[in-house]
Amino acid sequence: MKEEIVIAGFGGQGVLSMGKILAYAGLMDNLEVTWMPSYGPEQRGGTANVTVILSDAPISSPVLDSYDTAVVLNQQSLDKFEAKVKPGGTLIYDPSGIHRLPGRTDITVVSVDAMTAAIELQNSKTYNMILLGALLACRPVVGIDAVLRGLKKTLPERHHHLIPLNEQALRKGMGLVGDK
Repeated sequence: MKEEIVIAGFGGQGVLSMGKILAYAGLMDNLEVTWMPSYGPEQRGGTANVTVILSDAPISSPVLDSYDTAVVLNQQSLDKFEAKVKPGGTLIYDPSGIHRLPGRTDITVVSVDAMTAAIELQNSKTYNMILLGALLACRPVVGIDAVLRGLKKTLPERHHHLIPLNEQALRKGMGLVGDK
């Protein structure tokens, strides 16, 4: 098994955190992992993306030009990464930041209204965890228990009281895909 994933959006949307939690979850599941963030100097509000590779065999390079899965959170990311999803791959996007819908027919395209779901949970900071749940529903590369252990590893201890809310957001995101 080898899954090459890119997560892309604006700084402040939790793109890098989502990638880091996914990478830690891979470690918790005893997978080989790379995590390679990329962001502009402005960080919050600028473009940001992270490449995560999860594999049961050694990974030769973290540098990719095509992906099995792309999670895109804004139009610039869709414009940049839609063409880089491998045929047969998966593109997950939140329609709230998109004005031109994906047009590829050789990949699985999944729309996840994570912004509305985060509002329903009454916490906009759950946005990235909802999308991570959707990713796991589409591509179950790691288990939710590993994600929760990864979350515990990445969150500062003073925020561990938020783990149940994040688990709720993960499961909500999984359910959004399950409803389709």
